[in-house]
Amino acid sequence: MLLFRSVCATLALMQSPLTFPALHASHAGIWMATPDGQVRTVGKGEAVGRAAETPMVMLNAPLVAQRLGYAELSGLDVLELFAFVHPARFVVPTAKGLATVLGIAPDSPEAGWSDQKVPHLLLTATEKLLATLADPAWPEREGAWDSAQALMRVRWPWANIVLRHLAKPEKPERWLFARLPEWEEAAPRTPPRVVTLNPDAVQAQLASLVGNGAETRQGQRDFAQAAARIFAPRARKGEPNMVLAEAGTGIGKTLGYLAPASLWAHNADGAVWISTFTKALQRQLVREARRIYPDPEQFRQKVVVRKGRENYLCLLNLEDALQGGFAGRAATLAHLVARWAAYTSDGDMIGGDLPGWLPTLFRRNGSTALTDRRGECIYAGCPHYKKCFIERATRSSVQADIVIANHALMMVNAARGRDEVSRPTRIIFDEGHHLFDAADSMFAAALTGQETVEMRRWVIGPEGKARGRRRGLAARLADVASYDEEGGLAIEMARIAAEALPGDGWLGRVAEGVPSGPVERLLHAIRTMVFARDESNLAESGYGLETELADPPPAVVDAVADTQVALEALARPLTLLGARLEAMIADPPDWLDGGARARVEGAMASLGWRIDTVRAWISMLARAVGPVDADFVDWLAIDRFEGRDMDIGMHRHWLDPMKPVAEIVLKPSHGVLATSATLRSGGDWANAEARTGAVHLDHAAEHFSATSPFDYAAQAEVLIVTDIKRGDMAALAGAYAALIGASGGGALGLFTAIRRLRSTYARIADRLARDGLPLYAQHIDPIDTGTLVDIFRDDPHASLLGTDALRDGVDVPGASLRLVVMEQVPWPRPDILHRARRLSYGGTDYDDRIIRAKLAQAFGRLIRSAGDKGHFVLLSSAVPSRLLTAFPAGTSIRRVTLEQAVAAIKSGLSPVTNIRQDDANTLQEGNPI
Repeated sequence: MLLFRSVCATLALMQSPLTFPALHASHAGIWMATPDGQVRTVGKGEAVGRAAETPMVMLNAPLVAQRLGYAELSGLDVLELFAFVHPARFVVPTAKGLATVLGIAPDSPEAGWSDQKVPHLLLTATEKLLATLADPAWPEREGAWDSAQALMRVRWPWANIVLRHLAKPEKPERWLFARLPEWEEAAPRTPPRVVTLNPDAVQAQLASLVGNGAETRQGQRDFAQAAARIFAPRARKGEPNMVLAEAGTGIGKTLGYLAPASLWAHNADGAVWISTFTKALQRQLVREARRIYPDPEQFRQKVVVRKGRENYLCLLNLEDALQGGFAGRAATLAHLVARWAAYTSDGDMIGGDLPGWLPTLFRRNGSTALTDRRGECIYAGCPHYKKCFIERATRSSVQADIVIANHALMMVNAARGRDEVSRPTRIIFDEGHHLFDAADSMFAAALTGQETVEMRRWVIGPEGKARGRRRGLAARLADVASYDEEGGLAIEMARIAAEALPGDGWLGRVAEGVPSGPVERLLHAIRTMVFARDESNLAESGYGLETELADPPPAVVDAVADTQVALEALARPLTLLGARLEAMIADPPDWLDGGARARVEGAMASLGWRIDTVRAWISMLARAVGPVDADFVDWLAIDRFEGRDMDIGMHRHWLDPMKPVAEIVLKPSHGVLATSATLRSGGDWANAEARTGAVHLDHAAEHFSATSPFDYAAQAEVLIVTDIKRGDMAALAGAYAALIGASGGGALGLFTAIRRLRSTYARIADRLARDGLPLYAQHIDPIDTGTLVDIFRDDPHASLLGTDALRDGVDVPGASLRLVVMEQVPWPRPDILHRARRLSYGGTDYDDRIIRAKLAQAFGRLIRSAGDKGHFVLLSSAVPSRLLTAFPAGTSIRRVTLEQAVAAIKSGLSPVTNIRQDDANTLQEGNPI
């Protein structure tokens, strides 16, 4: 705090933005530029000392602080200035990215922006950004003056400098909440007309989307025709037209299904929902959809991106933060988010046009408190309801032709949907190989300490010294309680019952053996049972622990009985309250106008979700002392991080989570397409049907497959390195350094354990940086994953390390990704849930399907376009040959030593001379289409 005040005091005295130096730190060294542009190398001690004495311009202060090993570093972060000057504008948060957006060219294009040149660049970028403030054509001027004044009050380091360059407006500026447009109610959309798509019309639409002069490949044409089948009228209720389509990378499946989808939406006046698993594909879909609707206004009306409520900025939460709910650096973040809110296209804070790097600049940032993550929306009771980003997206999607969503939202809407009339009838699941995992997460239940604490807060509201606008049931439904005596009594009974749930500090009480209340006593008994039965020898290593829910000891049985009583006492008044709200809607009082009705309906939806959750908990407890249900897998677990307990409780998953998906998503639909480059997930069509839910339909799904047009024999090579001993961390790190060095960067390293990732990064980051090969890492660098991928994509010399799951979020065509390294075979984690499914679905074959799918998806990151070339390296001395079918036919696979692998990568691949035409490789299987 003293350092921060020193920075602010010094800035207040400055008369010119060029009177302060710039600081840059990387793994290769530390450089400082004086205000006149002289750059010199400095040590860590001097850098930290100078930063404590005088404010310095830097790029991504938390990252610089990590490089210096000085967590409390503070200064003038040019990224914060950029976020103020250009809110909602994309920039890769690197020296090169900043220079590109601001139009600053390096002295030598060949040399680019070396580390030594970065400090001077930061001073130049600062000058340019501050000069923008005086530019009459600056498009983001509105609101800047008031925002800067507010930022000065919360001690933003840039505030005084900005205000000296910013002219005071002649007229008072409108407040943010007055500037935002209001959404409008629209008449309910009529059901889609019954139409049949003409094959020639589908092909003509595809040709128009591909573009004049471009040739559509036969595989893409066949795929479009297969996708069109889901738009045919269905024969019987509950039997959708479902097509499973595996289309290899390069087929062009996005345009392949957009062609019939847009044609049907136009002819039938209906909406097609396209669901993805990753944000990268959502962004790609938005770009491709612009080909259908090139006019910006028409695009805005016809294409809507929908995400879960927790993704969008909550204006009421923002208002609370701006009016004192946030303090310190979090308050600065809130005001910068407010600047963004005035210019955002959709209010999406996660994956939208809010820079992903912005929240990470603020340690212990409060960005999550600016969204509705706890289901506490008061709907029409909110003063900003008519300007709400969530409500606007919801209403826009009803009238849109193309709605781009994600798998989780599709399932949430189906399970908790309030409007059956507008539910989608035509659905396309791209990245369909992830449907099973999305369903597994969505339809799971967890009776844990963290979950029950959230339930208590939702019912009771803030307790003790808790801050913020969180309100309990009594506050949210005060008018209902005053009007309906029985409803008011139900609210009070629920509040009393919720006091039996864990409160703040529960983890400490449970660990110390002094639980408070029946649920905490259950959690204590579970913790004791898990530790007692642990046979993994992981207790001392700090990893999470679990045990089967079988033959529980008396302490668990007794605690289960007490918890059942407590939860029943909560479920009864909540259920009664729901009934009273329904009665109020059916026979509304005079005061229940349109806004109040919408608020009550919103409360009913939120209440129904909580009632379902409590009932699921009660069902889980009944299983703990009752007969086994073959449809579910139950277990007890302690979630831990670095030896500390994070959560404790009971878990339940469906053995086959596609059963509920089939019932509530697939069967009510008229047509469903599930597609992916790896839809069969390393297995056959039976596996694809099981993983997409098609196996649970009475009407058989149709199958289609088209092989990739790429010539993998010429474009890629798989190298299995056999001389890296498992468990030898030094050898593992040495292998990564040698491989990345041989490739000259452009490497994606995938790990199955964070511990090994961190160890490898710590050993090799400095030496690679000294060779001009920057290394970034998920879970280490204080940067969000999406931004890490943006940085990686923008620099062909950079490399990125991440966990195995990162393979799905990386779409980097071109030279920036030319090497993928997996540290070992991605064996499934043998937890209780996996063991249960392995027993039911084929033993070793089940494991092999999972491994082959992961290998295929990781390999798929390497070749994204016809000109891509690269190597896929697997560091394992024993890779069973049966797993190698994961790689495309024709791909060269060799078992080599590390030395041979390095030599192969250095020599590169022969130029790509043959891109297979897929005319002869398109394969249709199963029922003819």
